[in-house]
Parts: sequence; structure tokens; C-alpha cells
Amino acid sequence: MSDRFVKPGNQEHGWNDPPQFSYGLQKDSGGQKRNILNKRVHAPQTTGSGSEIQSTPLAGQTPPRGINPPPMDGVTPPPACPRVPSDGAVEAVQSETEPRFEDVQESLYWALNACRPNVKKQVCDDVERRLKVFEDMWKTGKLSLLVKRRMLGLSQELKRKNWDAADEIHRDLMVDHVSEVSQWMVGVKRLIAEARSLKPEQISSCTDAGS
Repeated sequence: MSDRFVKPGNQEHGWNDPPQFSYGLQKDSGGQKRNILNKRVHAPQTTGSGSEIQSTPLAGQTPPRGINPPPMDGVTPPPACPRVPSDGAVEAVQSETEPRFEDVQESLYWALNACRPNVKKQVCDDVERRLKVFEDMWKTGKLSLLVKRRMLGLSQELKRKNWDAADEIHRDLMVDHVSEVSQWMVGVKRLIAEARSLKPEQISSCTDAGS
């Protein structure tokens, strides 16, 4: 302990008396100062056009005005809007996919007219009644597109006198679309059977009369 911190006192104190210290003198001199760690340090402010540092904005933050965000690598641009077909193109597609009822009706009634001179009137009237049900379901939108296409194929095979092919299409319709065709397909089946039983000259005479 430095002697300068010893407070002058009784010079006649005993050799074993404790020395007296001056705490005021220690407080004034303080010794080595400690660094204060809770002081706030301000960020340096830079001025000037060339010394400003531009930082990339964080996610969710809007970049400052006048600064465009950097391009994103690996991002595919949105696809272009598909072209809308014109009215003429739409009508062409519909004509290819939607059969005309008149084309189907013509072949079915051709076979029915060929049967009338040679088949009982009751049978022909029942077939015609079934064909009316078929026409009503077609025109009221109760038949699917696949049924319409298959009926067009059946009528074409019937007109060509391909009885087996027409009968095969009839069976496919009964198996795959029974809920749509059950009310009128019985008449079509009977029409195929009666037209098949006609003699070639009877079919020819009906064709000549129709032409």
C-alpha cells in the first residue's frame, strides 16, 4: 500500500497499531478509469454522391424510389394468353364433333319406309313411336355426344345394308349407355331385324321411290 494513502495521525502510536488510510484521497485520485460499455454508438452518416452505400432491400420491403429490384434468375416468365378461335373456327369444330340429327333421321326413316309395304302396320307404328322418343331426347339435350356419334354410324351402316355392323353398334350402345337408349333402342333393334329380312328387290324399290 502506498504511503501517500496513509493518513497522518498520532506519531506516538504503538508499533502494532493498524495504519489509518485516507479514503477520500483514493476517491479523488481514482486510479485507472473503467470503460463505460452502455454508451450508444451512432452509425456514421455519409454524404456525397460517390460515398453512399446502396444495400439490397430485405424480403417484404419496398426498394427506394429510383432503384429497380435486381432480376430474378431461373424464374420462367408467364405464358402468353392462348388465342381465342374465331366464330368461324368454333362452328367448324362443332360441325366436326356434333352430328346433325337430320343425317341420322334420314337413314332410319329410309329403312322404316322400306319395311312398311312388307311388315305389319302395328310393328312399323311401334318402331316409329320409338324413333320419336329418340328424336325428342336428341333435341332436348338428353343424349351424350358419344351416343349421337354412334347413332350416326349405325344409321350409315343401315343405309349401306351392312346389317351386322349396324347390329353390333346397337349392342354396344345397349351395354355402354343403357340409361340413355333403353327407351327407344328397342325400336331401332326391331328396325334392323325387319330391314335385314327384306328381299333385295324390296330394298331396291324403296330406294328408287325415295330418289
